[in-house]
Amino acid sequence: MSDPAGTGATSEQVDPRLLEVLVCPLTKATLRYDANAQELISRPAGLAYPIRNGVPLMVIEAAREIDDKRLTTDHP
Repeated sequence: MSDPAGTGATSEQVDPRLLEVLVCPLTKATLRYDANAQELISRPAGLAYPIRNGVPLMVIEAAREIDDKRLTTDHP
């Protein structure tokens, strides 16, 4: 499903150009894209920001906490 804004992103992927500029709103750290979970991961904050219909929800209230085990086993 293509995104209506015409950026080329779909609900299955995030535009790589977007990933270059997005940072964690809490820590300002770079984010890692988890395609399987459709989330952007902030390791320093221990948060995962969901992606809905190709749009990252970059508000702390929308993020979920990630347990320490996942943070140590994920690869960038």
